[in-house]
Order: sequence, then structure tokens, then C-alpha cells
Amino acid sequence: MNNAKQIRRDLISRVAKLLEDRTLVEKIDRLPLEMRPRNQKAIRCCCHKERAVLKYRTMALLGFNTTDETDELMPLSEYAKQAEKRTKEQYTPVQLTVVDEACSSCVRNNYIVSNLCRACVARPCMYACKKDAITVTDKAFIDHDKCVNCGMCKEACPFHAIIYQPIPCEESCPVGAIKRNENGIEYIDDSKCIYCGKCMVACPFGAIMEKSFLVEIINSIKEGKKVVAMVAPALAGQFQVDMGRMITAIKELGFYDVIEVARGANETTRDEAKEFLERMEDGEPFMTTSCCPAWVNLVNKHMPEMKPFVSDTPSPMVYTARYVKANMPDAVTVFVAPCVGKRSEVYRTPEVDYVVSFEEIGSWFMAKNIDVMKCEPTELDNSINSDGRRFAYTNGVMQSVKNYVEHPEAIKDIVISGLDKATIRTLKGYVKSCPGNFVEVMSCAGGCVNGCDVIANPRVATRQVDNFAKSMEEEKKD
Repeated sequence: MNNAKQIRRDLISRVAKLLEDRTLVEKIDRLPLEMRPRNQKAIRCCCHKERAVLKYRTMALLGFNTTDETDELMPLSEYAKQAEKRTKEQYTPVQLTVVDEACSSCVRNNYIVSNLCRACVARPCMYACKKDAITVTDKAFIDHDKCVNCGMCKEACPFHAIIYQPIPCEESCPVGAIKRNENGIEYIDDSKCIYCGKCMVACPFGAIMEKSFLVEIINSIKEGKKVVAMVAPALAGQFQVDMGRMITAIKELGFYDVIEVARGANETTRDEAKEFLERMEDGEPFMTTSCCPAWVNLVNKHMPEMKPFVSDTPSPMVYTARYVKANMPDAVTVFVAPCVGKRSEVYRTPEVDYVVSFEEIGSWFMAKNIDVMKCEPTELDNSINSDGRRFAYTNGVMQSVKNYVEHPEAIKDIVISGLDKATIRTLKGYVKSCPGNFVEVMSCAGGCVNGCDVIANPRVATRQVDNFAKSMEEEKKD
């Protein structure tokens, strides 16, 4: 937890409360003022700046990009009116938006001369620079209009006086989708973005927000529709309560039913195991998993050469949604997700209507004063194989497939836990020569328990998920 996350969760809770009370349009304009009153000490320069930031962050929660603004004087109430009339078809697929009012405090120059500079006679930094960007008087000076951020000066300095100061969001992005415009404001290139959410986590100013489906979900519940929550296996590790109480709490939000996506994970395991064996019989060198949407987005946008090796098996979310729609054709399906990547997957999955994050669920509980600890536990589905419940953490998918096949020793597994520039280079190398025949790829280090929208410590969450799976196995034996 940090202050940027705390502000975001407070904002989500307040918006959810307005939606629950059916007062969104009437009261939303006052929300930034209530959160940052004039007499409160400002974190940024002044309360007016903070109110502007809150306005744009609220726009994201209403399902708008900051670039959707055409009139700066348009109040939040007008956006709220548009959001309540919006259809799913009108919802733009861009899922991350940069609040430019908040994106203003990061340094614009990557290489900076510190006070450690001795203005030495040798001038190694100056001679190392191929762009004549460095001059030395009482200390070295970098002309950033000439500097190309090659880092040669830093390597040459014997005093380590030149430091590299990264831009957190740029540094965290594994595919270079984040750049600065002419005004020094970051923007996300949607044609490159894989929706891993790493930039959102890395930004210390809370300037990157994911667009929300909260308006659509809560209004669907209020309209009496059969809204079904499909909960990701990682949810079992988020609230330090058993899954039975967790499901009850979600039902108290107004959902018609709650289904464990572990059910769909069992189907993914079955079909992925069959597909793997078929591919090996056909002489293919290897196959990768396909349940992580950020990994699939990476392949589609940056690694087309890897596409033939990615499994065609749908994700657990897809199988679960198909199950719900088959039994309740009129149901509104909502996936309860640990990451923004699942929001992007919705647009290629007609069976899933909306996505709500773990963070939004937690804030929604606060809005409705639901104490998860005090909820009576719901009886869980014993027909679900606990292998599916282990999809939440690294090696869970791989182990599930191994447990399913008759000869697990035939699987020469490779597990990629977290996508970054180094692992992407490694994966690209597998196209020419892969040391294994089955590769599990998770965008987040540790798996879904460490997604960008989780609220619990990943290590604690992993233990809790594993304990939950073990307890259900024991219960089945009894």
C-alpha cells in the first residue's frame, strides 16, 4: 500500500457509493472538492491542482480516457450522464489512460551530473560524448538538447558523478509503449501496449489509471439483471478470509450468482494437455500457455514469429463464461480480475460482458459497509479439481497439466515468471531453439497473485491460495 493507491481506492469507494445510492449525476461534481477541501494540506502545489487530478482520475472510473475531453469546462456530471447511457459497443477498447495533470513531476532528463563531479583535468565524460553535449567549467554540464541518453558519459566518469535517473513508468514498460510528448507528458502507444499494468504500479504520482466498468456493472445490478461474478483463482488469497465468506460478500454486493473460475481452469488444463500431446505427435518443437492476456497481447503485437507456438486453448475465464451463458443465456457476466490485462481480453471474448478488479471489489465492499470477516460462508463446489485453483501462482498451470497427462515426464517444462525486457529476449530466442517443449508464461512475477490490481502481499496470497486448494482436496477425500 502507498498513498497513490490509497487515494485511488478512496476514489473508487466514493464513486461506487454514489452509484449504489443512485446519486452519481447529482453529486459527482462535488467529489474532488470533498476529497481535497480548501483547508487541507495539499500534497501537490495546491488543492486546485489536486482537484484537477481527481477529476481526470474520476473520468477513468466513469470509463473515459483523458483524451476524450474536448471541453475543459465540461463537468463530471455530464460524463456521468454519458456513461449511464453508454452501450458496450460504444466503450472504446483503450484500457489505460494517462492523467496529464498528475504526470508533471518526473525529471525530463535521464542523465544528470551530481555534486560528486570534481571537474577533473582528464575530462573523460566530455571526450566520451559523441554529440558534444558536455562542457566542463566548475563541474560538468550536460546540454540536454544535444544529449541522446546513450550513457557513455556515465560509464566514463571515474567518480560515478553522472547518474541515470529513470522515469518509473518508462522503465517498467517491457515493450517501450510509453513515451513523452513535446510537453514532457507521458503517453501510452496503444499499438504497442500489452496491458500488463506495470506502468500503473510503477507511477509514484498515480498518473496512470485503468478505465472502469463500474457504472455498467452496478447499474446492471440495480436494473435487476442476472449479473454473475466469475472470480479468478487468485481472489482466494486477497482478503485473509476463506473463499466461502468471500463468495458470500460478493453476493451481498448484489450479484445474482458467484462462480469460481477454477471450474474453467480445469477445462483449460484438459484441453491444453490434449493440445500439447497432439502438437508433440505432429513434431512441433514446443508450445506455450495462453491463459495470460498480457502474454497473448505481447505475441500479437511484438512477436508474430512466436504465434504458431502459442496454445489455441481458451483461458479459464472464457470457459467459465461459456458455462454461465449456456446455463443462463440472459446473464450479464463479470470477471473479477487481478489485472488490467483481463479488461483487454474482454474485447476478444464475446461471452464476457465486463471486468471488475480486486481493487474495485475491495473498495466496493467499503462503499456498502460489507465486513467480509463477518459474512457467513457459502458452500463451495466440490466438483472443481483443486489444480484449477492453483492457476493463481507461477507453475500452477504447468503442474496442473502434468497432473493431467499420463506421462508427465514427457514434459520438459520452462516457467517464465514475469515479463521484462530480458525475458522477452529469452522468449524470442526460443523460436530458433527452445530448451524445453512446454513453456508457461506469466506476465506478473509470481503469477496472478501479483497482478497490478491485487491488494494482498503476493507471498501471503500464494500461501493462502495453496492452503485453500489443499483444504478443498482434504474435504473431497473426507
